[in-house]
Amino acid sequence: MFHFGHHQHPLAKVQLRELFTCAGCKEYGAGKRFACQQCNFQLHEFCAFSPPSLKTHPLHGQHQLHFHSKPKQGGILWAKCDICWKPVKGFTFRCSACSFQMHPCCAMLSTQVSFPVHPHSLKLLPTIASSSGGDHPGFVCGECKRKKSGRVYRCTVCDYHLHAVCAKNMINGLEDNGIKVVPEKPSMLGAAARVASLVIVEFIGGLFEGIGESVGQVLVQDIGIGRCVSRRRRIE
Repeated sequence: MFHFGHHQHPLAKVQLRELFTCAGCKEYGAGKRFACQQCNFQLHEFCAFSPPSLKTHPLHGQHQLHFHSKPKQGGILWAKCDICWKPVKGFTFRCSACSFQMHPCCAMLSTQVSFPVHPHSLKLLPTIASSSGGDHPGFVCGECKRKKSGRVYRCTVCDYHLHAVCAKNMINGLEDNGIKVVPEKPSMLGAAARVASLVIVEFIGGLFEGIGESVGQVLVQDIGIGRCVSRRRRIE
């Protein structure tokens, strides 16, 4: 198949266990994908076939969602998926009536889901959990064993919880292909902070260097003046 995001070469459907980054939504995936045989371009299956719009969706039934190939105006620093809470860096479904948006892979989720990792069905909680616990101070995700901010699924029978972002990783094929640890993608905000800190350090270093030179010049001048005064006293 040919895809609008990669006009140069055709894409073939393949099944590979290795982790990859989708060239469309910029999220991880494993297993089924559409890949270019001549370069490293790869797409999730659902990103390859994303429709122009979703007239209705269980995660946002109020308004229609439209497909966009780029983050909304303001840049990826401010664009965040309302389901997994990760940055939106590429393909997204966005509501034109409000600020709601989500990755195509998150659009594969629903208000109630079932996964092989848990025997009961899971229901999406209406509230957003915070990393400190929020409205659910005691909950730890049954998959990653951590607390994270974002949407959360809760078991309808027991006290099992699952982050929406962990559910998305299962949808993306990571669980089926034995990938448990997902490397953290570099944050644009973190990168900007590191650059800013380096600039500040260099500026302060230059400032101290300049101050040091000035102090040195003053000391030399003072020493010179002291010598002149002592010579005058000896002459007198």
